[in-house]
Amino acid sequence: MKDRAISNIRRGDRHITTVAVIVVIQAIAAAFFLADAVVDISTGELSLHIFTEMLIAFALLAGIGLGAWQTAQMIEQARHDADALAVARGAASQLMDLRFRQWGLTDAEAEVALFSLKGFEVAEIARLRNVAEGTVRAQLTSIYAKSGVSSRHALLSLFFEDLIEIEHH
Repeated sequence: MKDRAISNIRRGDRHITTVAVIVVIQAIAAAFFLADAVVDISTGELSLHIFTEMLIAFALLAGIGLGAWQTAQMIEQARHDADALAVARGAASQLMDLRFRQWGLTDAEAEVALFSLKGFEVAEIARLRNVAEGTVRAQLTSIYAKSGVSSRHALLSLFFEDLIEIEHH
C-alpha cells in the first residue's frame, strides 16, 4: 500500500514535470516568434507572415499562462493529497495503537499484529522478527482471542469499520 502511494506520488511528479517542460518549450518558442516579429517590424516590414508570427507568439503566451496555472494547480493538489495521506496514516496508526492497548497486546504481539495487518504471511513475520513460525502462530492466536476475532481478515475488518466510522463523524 505504501509502495502504491509512493508510485502515485512519483507519477504525479512526472506529470508536473512534463507540463513544466512543455511550458518552458512554449516560452522559448514564444520568445523566438516575438523576437522575429519585432525584428521584422523594426525593418518596416508588416505582412501576413509577421502577423501570423505574432498570433502564434500570443497563442504560445496564452499556453504558457494556462500551463503555468495548471502546473500550480497540480502542485497544490499534490500537496493536498500528501497532507490527506499523512492525516490518514496518522489516524490509522493512532487507531491501531489504541486498539492494541485496549486489547492488552504485548509489544511482540502488537508488532506481529501490525505485520499481519500489512499483509505479511506467517513465514515472513517469523523471518522479520527472527523467531520460529510456531511462535508467530501462537502470537496470532493470542491476538485473535484478545481482539475477539478468529482470523486476519476479521482483524483487518475491525480497523476498516473503525476508520469508516471516523470518516462519518
